[in-house]
Amino acid sequence: MKIVNDKISVDELRKIAEETFGELVKAVVDVEKEVMAVAGELHSDEEMLLLSSGSKQKNLWSINLYPEKYPNEDWIEFDSIINLRPYFGNKSRGVDDPEVRKKLLK
Repeated sequence: MKIVNDKISVDELRKIAEETFGELVKAVVDVEKEVMAVAGELHSDEEMLLLSSGSKQKNLWSINLYPEKYPNEDWIEFDSIINLRPYFGNKSRGVDDPEVRKKLLK
């Protein structure tokens, strides 16, 4: 598991996918700090890594990346139990706020 502070190549994501789930890479993004944790077995593992490095829970959102589908729109999946936060107005496992989605895509 690691924190990505800068860009990560699609080739590197492919390698991570091969080493983990085969076709997908789980990731948690801190939309405020613009960093993400990748290569964890669970989104919650990546979430804990970011929290321990100073991220705030309210800024963390989980996604799944499918490097083989890049650059199609469906290469990013906004689906994780971590995203279910009714107290922040997010009532699904997806990311309901269009502004947060934009930050995640960035």
